[in-house]
Amino acid sequence: MSSSLIKDSCNYNDQLKWEIESFINYLIVERALAENTIISYQLDLCAFAVFLRSREKNKINDIGHIDIIEYLALLNDASNQTATLARCMAAIKSFCRFETAEKRMDKDISLNLQTPRPHAMLPVVMSQTQTDKLLSLPDNSKPLGMRDKALLELMYACGLRVSELLSLTAHDIDMELGFVRCIGKGSKERIIPVGSVAMTVLREYLHDSRPLLLHHKQTRELFLNNRGDTLTRQGFWKIIKAYGNRLNLDISPHTLRHSVATHLLENGADLRVVQDLLGHANISTTQIYTHLDSEHLKRSYDSFHPRSGKFQNKKE
Repeated sequence: MSSSLIKDSCNYNDQLKWEIESFINYLIVERALAENTIISYQLDLCAFAVFLRSREKNKINDIGHIDIIEYLALLNDASNQTATLARCMAAIKSFCRFETAEKRMDKDISLNLQTPRPHAMLPVVMSQTQTDKLLSLPDNSKPLGMRDKALLELMYACGLRVSELLSLTAHDIDMELGFVRCIGKGSKERIIPVGSVAMTVLREYLHDSRPLLLHHKQTRELFLNNRGDTLTRQGFWKIIKAYGNRLNLDISPHTLRHSVATHLLENGADLRVVQDLLGHANISTTQIYTHLDSEHLKRSYDSFHPRSGKFQNKKE
């Protein structure tokens, strides 16, 4: 990834543009943040720079504490979600710390600013019955249908993020042992087991479908579009939305990832195991998926609590 992306977002020439570009270079080279995070930061900072320019503040030490507060108030008035405000604040605070450390900003003007706390949003998940129906929809008698089935089965088997799924190559799949190697957030490697159903579909895709989609091109990535090029995030999004529409479900690629976590926990998986599988750095992220329905909680309580009537009867 190149910092040249910043030039398309900040389409004017002043000191602030140079400072933002320098910061983005720092994130790429020294922090090695995920590409999506860097793109979000650069877009947030460029939007902030446009706001500052409207106030004729084109130099780094022209910016004051009040400018950040008023910019966030403007975003809030525009009905932006709390998560958007929090991300924008994180970008601005990180930028200010960088500029202060580089001694280009006299003092860190973002100190003591409170970052808005995003509300905990429960993820949208499918039931296991709905998931089974979704996975049965692709027509694997056709190359694209077989690709779609392999995509969906692998994502559900491993709980992969979209970026992880679409960056896989054939060399990342251990067909013999049934594992997939993926690089997640922060360039962390995970080795994830793949179930026999997904592994069988993958073998069929690699043997029968991918060579037909490849069109004699030299593409490393595992999943291809109908022109033999790497399947994009937008392409996968359209695929899963189309299958969801056939079931009258409004779903996205992340819905399938959320469903994996929830189904594992519903069936008794340990929270730490689910954390490792999904590649969450913090277990509090995984705990979001413990929003199980009351019926499932009641069944678990009856089965495992030593003072429940059913557990007592089972012991006797």
